[in-house]
Amino acid sequence: MGIATQLLFVATLGPLFWFLKGHAPTGAAGQLWWDIPLALQFAVVHSFLLCPWTRQRLQPYIGAAFYGCFFCVVTCVGLLAMFAFWQPSATSLWELRGWPRVGMQTAFALSWCALFYSLNLSGLGYQTGWTPWWHWFRRQPLPPRRFEPRGAYLWMRHPVYLSFMGLIWFTPDMTLDRAVLTGLWTAYIFVGSYLKDQRLAYYVKDAYRDYQSRVPGYPLMPWGVLARVPRPTDGASIVATTPSTERERSQGPSARLAA
Repeated sequence: MGIATQLLFVATLGPLFWFLKGHAPTGAAGQLWWDIPLALQFAVVHSFLLCPWTRQRLQPYIGAAFYGCFFCVVTCVGLLAMFAFWQPSATSLWELRGWPRVGMQTAFALSWCALFYSLNLSGLGYQTGWTPWWHWFRRQPLPPRRFEPRGAYLWMRHPVYLSFMGLIWFTPDMTLDRAVLTGLWTAYIFVGSYLKDQRLAYYVKDAYRDYQSRVPGYPLMPWGVLARVPRPTDGASIVATTPSTERERSQGPSARLAA
């Protein structure tokens, strides 16, 4: 299971690269109404499986060491299904040439570098499920995953999401179907950023709330839930919490950080 998950993850990277790279308008006109649910299913399922409520209910059946692999498999299958059934559009919104095209392609490549850099900072092995599975396979306890912001996380709370936004916006060929994908996934990125803040405030509690008060979600974000979030002065919690189960207390917050 663990090895097959990593192979599926690697096999998905190539199609993801070429899909996000964009394409010139084609002669065939696709059905945009079909593309909308394809784009939304990835966002909805991704957030649903990361929700603490969902994890608490599925993990006893899947196993803590395998939940990361399960999440990675579902994510990859959802992406591959989207690639397979996506309907391209013949309508072009922009098609760059010359140096602007080179500049856009360079920005796209740099976004990939930024994505893997930020994923490495947050623990790529946890994102793909490899780290918890590997320690289970070797019969070793999972090392504590401490909340210690470093690198880009000292400047913003969501460098992974910002890098992914570059992947969908930096395209030299913006077709109508690509515009639909970009609009829906941009909205998801901001909603997903807020949900991630809520998850980490639930798991890490005061340490993350202190971090939220010091570091904005994104650079130059002056206000709102993705800016710096002041600590409540009345002792009220930013997010509602529920009593922890014995399993959660034994794992500790560092072992339950969501991707």
